[in-house]
Amino acid sequence: MMFSGIDISIQSRKKDKNPKFLSGLKTKKGKYLQSQSPERHVEFLDTIRMQMQISEVMDTFARRRLVQFASVKAWGQFSVPEIALGFLNGTFRSDFPSVKSYTHWKNRQADILEGYFCFANDVADKQKIGQLVAKIRNSEEWDNNMSPSERSEILLALKQYLCVLSSKPGRFGIQGETYYWTSAYHMNIRLYMKLLFGLFDILEDGQLIEEADELLKIVKLTWPLLGITQKLHSALYVWVLFKQFVGTEETMLLEYAIRVMQKSLFSEASEPREDEYICSLSCSATSGSNEYKFNLVQSIFFSIGSWCEIKLQDYHLHFSQLKRPFFVPQKSSLFKGVMNMAVKICRVDASKHFKFIESDDLGESTSRKVKGYVDRSLEAACMRVMDNIYFGSEVDRTHPLALLASELKIIAERELSMYYPVLCHWYPQAGIAASIRLHRFYGEKLRPFLQSVSCLSEDVRAVLPAANELENCLTELYCTACQENGLTLQFSEEFIHYQIGEISRPLILDWIIAQNKRVMEWTARAFDLENWEPLSHQQKQAPSAVEVFRIIEETLDQLFQLRLPMDITHLQALLSIIFHTLDAYLQKVTSELVGKQNLYPPIPPLTYYKETTFPIVKKKLVESTVLEDEVTNKLNELTTSKLCVRLNTLQYIQKQISALEDGIRKSWSFAGPFDNGEHSIEESPETSGRILDTCSESVDELFVATFDCIRDTAAHAIRSICEFIGVRVVFWDLRKSFLYRLYHGGVENSRLDSLLPNLDGALNQVCGLIDDALRDRVVSSIFRATLEGYVWVLLDGGPSCAFSDLDIPLMEDDLNMLKDLFVADGEGLPRSLVEEEAKFAHQLLSLFSLQAESVIQLLMSSSQHISVGLEVHKSGHRCLGDADSLIRVLCHKKDREASKFLKEQYKLPASSEYDEDGVEPNFKSVLVTDLIRRSASARWSDKGHSSFKSIKKKLQEATWR
Repeated sequence: MMFSGIDISIQSRKKDKNPKFLSGLKTKKGKYLQSQSPERHVEFLDTIRMQMQISEVMDTFARRRLVQFASVKAWGQFSVPEIALGFLNGTFRSDFPSVKSYTHWKNRQADILEGYFCFANDVADKQKIGQLVAKIRNSEEWDNNMSPSERSEILLALKQYLCVLSSKPGRFGIQGETYYWTSAYHMNIRLYMKLLFGLFDILEDGQLIEEADELLKIVKLTWPLLGITQKLHSALYVWVLFKQFVGTEETMLLEYAIRVMQKSLFSEASEPREDEYICSLSCSATSGSNEYKFNLVQSIFFSIGSWCEIKLQDYHLHFSQLKRPFFVPQKSSLFKGVMNMAVKICRVDASKHFKFIESDDLGESTSRKVKGYVDRSLEAACMRVMDNIYFGSEVDRTHPLALLASELKIIAERELSMYYPVLCHWYPQAGIAASIRLHRFYGEKLRPFLQSVSCLSEDVRAVLPAANELENCLTELYCTACQENGLTLQFSEEFIHYQIGEISRPLILDWIIAQNKRVMEWTARAFDLENWEPLSHQQKQAPSAVEVFRIIEETLDQLFQLRLPMDITHLQALLSIIFHTLDAYLQKVTSELVGKQNLYPPIPPLTYYKETTFPIVKKKLVESTVLEDEVTNKLNELTTSKLCVRLNTLQYIQKQISALEDGIRKSWSFAGPFDNGEHSIEESPETSGRILDTCSESVDELFVATFDCIRDTAAHAIRSICEFIGVRVVFWDLRKSFLYRLYHGGVENSRLDSLLPNLDGALNQVCGLIDDALRDRVVSSIFRATLEGYVWVLLDGGPSCAFSDLDIPLMEDDLNMLKDLFVADGEGLPRSLVEEEAKFAHQLLSLFSLQAESVIQLLMSSSQHISVGLEVHKSGHRCLGDADSLIRVLCHKKDREASKFLKEQYKLPASSEYDEDGVEPNFKSVLVTDLIRRSASARWSDKGHSSFKSIKKKLQEATWR
């Protein structure tokens, strides 16, 4: 820079340092590139210092000595050893901050002199020169023992040798050529490469600095001094870029090196004298244990080509574990970059020389070269896996074949995702060749094992899934290679499937069938141990249901963890197990219920109302219904709390069924359907699509048939238990506190408000036990049963229940009070639902408010709709206008006309004759016989007489039954 007219004085460093670019630069023609500002020049000089990693102290010293050297040196050519001698002359230890830095600097100058003088071929007195340089290197002698004059004599002697060498002409007659171009080219090249390495950021060595172009212009000023030509610069720049790429794995540097080779190194034909000069620069290159002699450019080609070949001949090793994550998209071009460089630097025939191919050559030689990379890399990878497989098998306690398949699958996945997309550009059959080689390699190890498979042993469970996954991966690689390159999609004879599906299919089916007995036994055991207590406050279902689904999930996990191909037969067998297991559990849940008819209380005898005026001996009522011991035991077990747990359990089953179905569908989508590999190649995509659609439809039908049936069974069980809970709460749990107390002995003395706490307590208990999703359904059932109980009190309340016209408004208020309880200020049942359910009770109260004559007329006109058996009506199926309800309305009216009618026409006993403890035995037959006998002499109107004959006939039929 100094001899090119660029200011490097010490004063320039004292200026403000803000800019980044070059200040001034003298071109080869002597012209200058003017800077935008002096400050930028200072900043650029400082950037050079930092890139060369020179301290400010050494930089100041070097500038001062260079200025001194330039003051006594005329403009013109100069040499590197001449600069070194100029530095040594007049430099003392006191000029440096430490002895160590001085010694290091002095030895470097001695190395430069030795490199330029002692290693030149045609230098005389090398021994003498070596002795002089040794004295400079000896710190004790040079700095302590020698006088300044003695040191000057040594430097003068070296300068004389320098003048002799500098006067010698160049060998090739190139303009600006000096003797040192060829005599000390090794030193020149090392210095120039050091300058080129300064282009890389010292903080991020994979990137060029922003001022790289400006700095490169400065570096080119050294060409006459160091004997660098354009072609030589391009070759060295490529080498520096490549070495930096090897150290940093920054693909951009490799791409830049290729561009430099394309644009500069081979863009223009060089002069013959330059070619002779470059050929004279002899270099050695090593490959393995061999050493070869080339010229400088060929040596660079050889080194780059050899490195690429070494890496690519085992690319599975060298490109699988990188300094930076390989799977990151922007880093995936590393392998492609090396492959691109390898195919562009081509070996000439069988020699050790390389040439650069500018175009993308897809010829046979390139394909053959890449095929060699694929074969050798896969062979090395397989052998490496085999070397470690048995040791790894002992450590992991895994069958060697399973471990081998897993390792080969990793290789195949990398081949598919990373290597094949690059290799296919030069060798389209790369994926096919790789898949066939790996498939054959593992098949040779697997076939003896397959011949001994007879059951799903631990080894079989380990080996077959791993082998199947490997084959699937290799098949994907094979098919991808065929499709992307437009090749015929047909497996060759070298790719014969392992037949894993055919071997495993009967073994899996036997295993599934064997699980049926185990699952059913565990389900039965879980149900037998169930006491119908909730699992927890949050989980209100029974533990047995959780256990049943745990058993099913465990079976599913074991099946799908086999990771083997399955077909629809396996799915059918699996769903059959699930259906029979859950259906058996649901049947057990509902089989313990008893008929609702067992919950209703006995029906008291029909009487007409009559007040007693004096004490009489009343008939004792005896309960007419005696339940069987089995029914009684079941009712004792079926408490309301346990029924709520059963309902929660059924709700839990419905939820789990959906989750179970989704899980099986998802697992099945990964496991099936089974395909032996024959159809995917020979059949057209349309045919394959129809086969898949048909298979999918069959699978959907199986799922629908299985799980919809279970859902229907569970839904029916929920309806049954909901209805049972309502009847149980009202007619069994609250029989004495509600049915036997409401309106007994008079409406005013036993109003509903005094009984509501019992009903409210029962509701609170149920709502605390039941799942939120079922609350409204259960409360609705209790409400319907409560209304049914209310109607039962009105029609079957017994001799002590009789209602006057004045009682009806009070009873209306009670019914409204009952409705409000279940509406619960909008937090309970919907008002519309409550009103609809209570409609019959309101109509019945309206019927009670009618005059007795009107009710009697309704009774006479309804003979054609009379129920069979007045006293054995079906609970919950009353009809407002039938004779059964009308007679009972008359029986419970405090009305003289009604009592007279019942006494005269039906000969019913008076209510005052009974105590309300129960029902007389055999009441049915006695009552019906009495009614028929007593009604024979009754006087009816013609129309009424005809109607009564119909009633009489049906009563006789009921008696005969």
